[in-house]
Amino acid sequence: MAYSRFDRDRIRFRPLADRENRVSSARDIIPLSAFPHPVPGDAAEAFDSTVRDVRAARKAGRPVILAFGAHAIKNGLGRVLIALMEEGWLTHLATNGAGIIHDWELSFLGATSEDVRTNVEIGEFGIWDETGRYLNLAIAVGAYRGWGYGESVGRMIQDEAIDIPSPEELLLAIADAAGEAAGKPGQPGAAGSGEYGRAGEAKETVETLDRAAAAFDLLSLMRKFSLLPGRLAVSHPHRDTSVQAAACRLGIPFTGHPMLGHDIIYTHPMNLGAAIGRTGLRDFLSYANSVSHLEGGVYLSVGSAVMSPMIFEKSLSMSRNVARQGGRKIDDFRLSIVDIAESKWDWTKSGEPPKDDPAYYLRYCKTFSRMGGRMSYLCMDNRDFLLGLYRELAGKSARS
Repeated sequence: MAYSRFDRDRIRFRPLADRENRVSSARDIIPLSAFPHPVPGDAAEAFDSTVRDVRAARKAGRPVILAFGAHAIKNGLGRVLIALMEEGWLTHLATNGAGIIHDWELSFLGATSEDVRTNVEIGEFGIWDETGRYLNLAIAVGAYRGWGYGESVGRMIQDEAIDIPSPEELLLAIADAAGEAAGKPGQPGAAGSGEYGRAGEAKETVETLDRAAAAFDLLSLMRKFSLLPGRLAVSHPHRDTSVQAAACRLGIPFTGHPMLGHDIIYTHPMNLGAAIGRTGLRDFLSYANSVSHLEGGVYLSVGSAVMSPMIFEKSLSMSRNVARQGGRKIDDFRLSIVDIAESKWDWTKSGEPPKDDPAYYLRYCKTFSRMGGRMSYLCMDNRDFLLGLYRELAGKSARS
């Protein structure tokens, strides 16, 4: 029996311009000339070794992956993250759904971060039309185009538009998939032979069917909301602060790792769970691919208590599984974990604490301490860590 479901079509959405915000581009974006607070004494050694290891990794052509929570964007670190990418220090960035949203709102509106307590009370938290409309549409189009979650939004910001395919194109993709599934002559994979040929043929068929399913989803969205095909202009007057747009421009993977129901775009009737799933899965596999090359590299986890440790442990296990089949190891890497929660436990020297110690329940430290490599926990504000890291790497000492 099917349970009753909430009808999002009944919600009255408001223009994003009507919302009062706590963060603005004009006031809160941190300039590269700013100085961080001094590195706390108990984090100084780990901070210095992180800087050294990032330098060494990039000199050797090894990856430096940054996973961060949404507060890095809300705290105005957009220009800092862009500079770290532009100067070649970061090879992959990953964030959660909220990080995607705050970065987009800052580039579109120049402001973000509503008053949750007040707006929940009056039934207006997250009930903002443009955020739900444009992000969900960009993701639905990206799901059809074969893009990931972060790339779909990054392209919209960078291009200041969403290119909506025609119904004829979508119907053709559906018809092609139907023909391939029926095994008509001349379909991809026909030249394959043996086990690998059949596997390749099956993979191509699955990809074609997946694209057709995304085409069905997008077509239904276009009909429900009377969307016209072609270039839909979406102005982003503050896109120079957008991290995901810069990553798109630079060709650096920027992956989004959403969780269903966690973000305000799920309130909007234009939201498609299948599109979220398709783009989110592509991003997870892109992230896992970067983790698979982590030998000799650095992983920075900044202010992400859940997303980063959870996706890292699965990706590292997957990567080691494949690496072992080729006689390789993924053991030589640095983990620098940054957050503001105090941890009196010495994770580096003492390993995992016993279950009766509160430190055991500092989830991200517990998870990362099990991953091997060289782990350090830095109790620091993300602004001080990332700004200080940039200044040290750029030869502009953070300690002037």
